[in-house]
Amino acid sequence: MSTEDAYVHWCKAFILFHGKQHPKDLGGAEVEAFLTWLANERQVAPATHKQALSALLFLYTKVLDMNLPWMQEIGRPRVKRRLPVVLSRDEVAVLFCHHQGPPLAHGGL
Repeated sequence: MSTEDAYVHWCKAFILFHGKQHPKDLGGAEVEAFLTWLANERQVAPATHKQALSALLFLYTKVLDMNLPWMQEIGRPRVKRRLPVVLSRDEVAVLFCHHQGPPLAHGGL
């Protein structure tokens, strides 16, 4: 899907979410409501949420030629940082104790 197709999709979804109201008649509260719905009800990924927000920014600034200061205040999703799962030396030793078969050659698998 191209960026243009994705933006059209999100703009249509936004308009349908608000009962087919014209976006020029909607404001920050309606954009926030749509984005909150995406995050909470649809549980979209942060990247998808950001794409929907970017589509709405494009709609308002480039298509409707509206300079809306509230668009900069809209919350951005935060990507959850994940700690890598690493085995301790003791856990690795337990795994090796359960290994059956010839030992692996030094230097790799």
